[in-house]
Amino acid sequence: MGRGLKANEVLPFTIQFLRGRWFALFASFLIMAGAGATYLFGTYSKEIKATLEYDQSTLNLLGFAKDLGANVGVISGLIAEVTPTWFVLLLGAAFNFGGYFMIWLAVTGRIAKPKVWQMCIYICIGANSQNFANTGALVTSVKNFPESRGSMLGLLKGYTGLSGAVMTQIYLAVYGNDSKSLILLIGWLPAAISVIFVYTIRTMKPVRNPNEMGVFYQFLGASVVLAFFLMAVILAEKLVTFSRAASAGAAAVVCFLVFAPLFISIREELLVWNIQKQPIEVKVEKPSAEVVESKQVDSNSMPGSPKQGDGKVEKSCFLTIFDRPERGEDYTILQALTSVDMLVLFLSTFCGLGSSLTAVDNLGQIGESLGYPNKTVTSFVSLVSIWNFFGRVFSGFVSETLIVKYKFPRPLMMTFVLLFACIGYLLVAVPFPGSLYAASIIIGFSFGAQLPLIFAIISELFGLKYYSTLFNCGQLASPLGSYIFNVKLTGFLYDREAMKDLAKKGLTRASVKELTCIGTHCYRLSFIILACVTFFGAVSSLILVARTRKYYRSDIYKKFREDAQSL
Repeated sequence: MGRGLKANEVLPFTIQFLRGRWFALFASFLIMAGAGATYLFGTYSKEIKATLEYDQSTLNLLGFAKDLGANVGVISGLIAEVTPTWFVLLLGAAFNFGGYFMIWLAVTGRIAKPKVWQMCIYICIGANSQNFANTGALVTSVKNFPESRGSMLGLLKGYTGLSGAVMTQIYLAVYGNDSKSLILLIGWLPAAISVIFVYTIRTMKPVRNPNEMGVFYQFLGASVVLAFFLMAVILAEKLVTFSRAASAGAAAVVCFLVFAPLFISIREELLVWNIQKQPIEVKVEKPSAEVVESKQVDSNSMPGSPKQGDGKVEKSCFLTIFDRPERGEDYTILQALTSVDMLVLFLSTFCGLGSSLTAVDNLGQIGESLGYPNKTVTSFVSLVSIWNFFGRVFSGFVSETLIVKYKFPRPLMMTFVLLFACIGYLLVAVPFPGSLYAASIIIGFSFGAQLPLIFAIISELFGLKYYSTLFNCGQLASPLGSYIFNVKLTGFLYDREAMKDLAKKGLTRASVKELTCIGTHCYRLSFIILACVTFFGAVSSLILVARTRKYYRSDIYKKFREDAQSL
């Protein structure tokens, strides 16, 4: 392995590597790369709609159940507070396989047609599994790399954003162009990854590495190469028809690029190994008078003797709910959830992520309504996945750099991201030839950019002690927004326009199997409303910018530098 690693050192180094935080981070990349099955809903939703004979409102209700499961992660957070990480990952694997396997059985006709509420439960359980992956991999990585949390969050959530495109290439190579089999793939593959790395990911004491940010930029480079290759493959598939052999070749390259961070992890652990091998000089100095006096004072606090503060009784979390610490210190769960900062962030998330989820879930039907062929619609979904990745790594790395160098508040970047999203919604509301390509890029980028920002803001304002629960609580607003904007607004308006089209043809709902709307009018009003809601969310986020301005001007990572070991 180079750098002076001898033959008799290979096994000890391998054990150290497999138990080290760099391999744990690589394993987290793989788990997160399989945790984005919810973003493929736009690909297989038409199969569910046609096979089970759903209208758009029912399909959007299913989409809401998916978003509800994907974003209500409080259960996984609370479980993580009292159980080891391996149990969280195993439970997530069971949820993932169980939920999606039942959907696959229903769509392929291997079981009797389920009722709508049963399908909602299946997809809710399957989607909820990604919260266990997030809690197990993402939260652990934040605690292992606290000073690089923005960049690390961007990378991890970026791999989740790419997972849709990655799994699409794998399913094309393994199953061909069969979207029913895609449901089976997203059932067993993420579960298998979690099981393989179940004992690898755990919390370790942070080690201060002066080149840590440089290493993360190398991880970023590897992930960007993967993203560009996926984009090239998607564009090539749009121009020519890939054979099964060509799809297998593309999938092989994708898998190699997904595993590329492993080599960076090995190199970094080898660096740690070589440093630990160096002899350490221990200097013994004669204690000064002050030290001797200090030890004499400390001897009065021997075990069994009363210590200062022994009589202090820890208050209940209900009694300290309004006795909040300074920003950046460890809040209790109730202190954080009842704070104005969390409520403002909740409102921005409700408007921003709720609208983004609605746009992503309806992208397949939007392409269909505007007359794009099915192959092109699949390209739109993949474009959202890839630009979702770019949004995540961009917001993670750029916001981290702006904070460290210029004390630029992270909530202000959230404002700019939401304003950018409004442009994508307006391109759907008022389309022109080719506008859906630009809309897919903007919607995917802005959707991805929001998540690392929300997660990082929560960790910075409320501390890491209860981060497993708090970051999952921070997502609760998005399924609520998805239900209102997707089911009650977009689905209702789409079906209303489709019924108008039927009435013009002299037909009724009973005369057609599938309720479909074709034309630019299908989504115009709903996406104008989404643009207005997102703009309101951007304005509301400025309240958080004003409230946290002083905090972000301070050195927010100082205490983590003091607590970390030096490499």
